[in-house]
Amino acid sequence: MLEYADIRGVIPHAHPMLLVDRVVEWEPYDRIVTLKAVTGSEPCYAGLAPGAPRRAFAYPPSLLMESWGQGGAILWMRRVDERGERGGAPILAASRDMTFHREVFPGDTLRHVVRVDQYSGSSVIMSGESYVGDDLVAEIGYAIAVLRPAEELTWGAA
Repeated sequence: MLEYADIRGVIPHAHPMLLVDRVVEWEPYDRIVTLKAVTGSEPCYAGLAPGAPRRAFAYPPSLLMESWGQGGAILWMRRVDERGERGGAPILAASRDMTFHREVFPGDTLRHVVRVDQYSGSSVIMSGESYVGDDLVAEIGYAIAVLRPAEELTWGAA
């Protein structure tokens, strides 16, 4: 499927915000399954003091959602590239009906399942789930992503 280096060529994310390690299943235009290994060296854990309680090491739901959304972006951008329509960067614009069932910790490997429910011009509607092993971690009922032209983005601007 796709490894980390391949993924960097599909979506514009880079370390430390590239949150997909591997694509393990692929149904072009319809569905993708990605993996993200959560490690203790994630930037979100950098400021934790020695002896911090276990709960402090729960992976932030915002990063879990970003990782899930990047899987959808990979699926979508492959379609965009095949059609010669690239002209911007994918941005997760909104999500609804999200349920988080359990926390994720360093040592866990997230398996994200993303389905495209509808393509519409420069946007896409997706849904799916995230798992650790067979345990359901999160459900995403509805998420919309949009393509924004690069000149509209202010990466790193203060």
